[in-house]
Amino acid sequence: MTTPPADPDLMSRLEDVYRDLHAHPELSFSERRTAGLAAAWLRECGFEVHEGIGITGVVGVLARGEGPVALLRADMDGLPVEEATGLPYASTARALDPDGVDVAVMHACGHDVHVTCLLGAAATLAADAGWTGTLVVLFQPAEEVARGAAAMVDDRLYDLVPRPDVVLGQHVAPLPAGALGLTSGPAFAATDSLRVTLTGAGGHGSRPEATVDPVVMAASTVMRLQTIVSREVAATDTAVVTVGASRAGTKANIIPEQAELLVNVRTYDPHVRGVVLAAITRIVEAEAAAAGAPVGPEIVAYESAPAVVNDADAVERTRAALTGTVGVTAVVDPGPVTGSEDVGVLAAAAGAPCVFWLLGGADPAAFDGAADVPAMQRVMASLPSNHSPAYAPVIQPTLGIGVSALVSAALVWLGPV
Repeated sequence: MTTPPADPDLMSRLEDVYRDLHAHPELSFSERRTAGLAAAWLRECGFEVHEGIGITGVVGVLARGEGPVALLRADMDGLPVEEATGLPYASTARALDPDGVDVAVMHACGHDVHVTCLLGAAATLAADAGWTGTLVVLFQPAEEVARGAAAMVDDRLYDLVPRPDVVLGQHVAPLPAGALGLTSGPAFAATDSLRVTLTGAGGHGSRPEATVDPVVMAASTVMRLQTIVSREVAATDTAVVTVGASRAGTKANIIPEQAELLVNVRTYDPHVRGVVLAAITRIVEAEAAAAGAPVGPEIVAYESAPAVVNDADAVERTRAALTGTVGVTAVVDPGPVTGSEDVGVLAAAAGAPCVFWLLGGADPAAFDGAADVPAMQRVMASLPSNHSPAYAPVIQPTLGIGVSALVSAALVWLGPV
């Protein structure tokens, strides 16, 4: 395994930047402080900088004559999670969410790692005179709501910067720090989030016969939705259906008029996705009809991103660079993960291959004796994962390897001098 970048001053500075970003997370499409930090850093490194793309997105362009165009991407947004890591640089930030609710904010998914590593890669590549072509570094908003990549594309991203020949990126995960996870084909699942509103007829809790109870309707719907994967999706396919929120009522003795469910779906195959979404609609409508609902349910899709599919040829080209960074045995194949990402939107819009890998961020000591991926996965199941209030990647060697991985991957695609 190689060591972090040789410049100790850069690495020390990046560690300070990481702690600062971790302590100051921002919700989706509100990443103004983070975006400003990224833009200032890129200007210092000599990049042409474009700000405010897709509301808060930042892109830097460094052109060195004719040659390939490589795009490196990081996402910037935090989550409405109250941090419980106990770290001295833990977030105490709060913000208003899109519904106007005051929430705690945390970098519970490691986007602070992604930003820091890309800043380090930008500085390292800007100081390296050994390549030609064009380097594009992109700091994306709103990955957590699956809308940031599309927002940047819709805001004329590829009219402002060159279309890339490849889109490269990474996501920190509870793999051991020092390991990278790379797979061909479907790498991250598609995601669809739905808001289901069930309308009944409210009334007094002592006279349920005079009402149509949406709470019971919602409960029946939740249980029935759990049969989709077990009874409608083949065992050889993969799907996840999660009801992440159920909201109804204000008081024990009042039957409310409405209940709301927030449903999330993860799939890899477009056909399976269609089957699952159709089943959700059918079940929701049938449960409402069975309950005698006075009006039909409302189903609104509010977040969606396609599966991230790594191009096989591009993966093999990039794998050589990653193995040169951490060693052959430290680049593992985790297979597809059911987490989701919208980085593929950037690649699809450019007509370019995508290569997206996992960056290990967990304490390597926890993985002593874990010699293969199944053993690593058993250890990972016992560790705080992304989106947990206790999620805290170790700073090193995570940052050093994250920077090196991006640099080495970019150099494989950029031209030689």
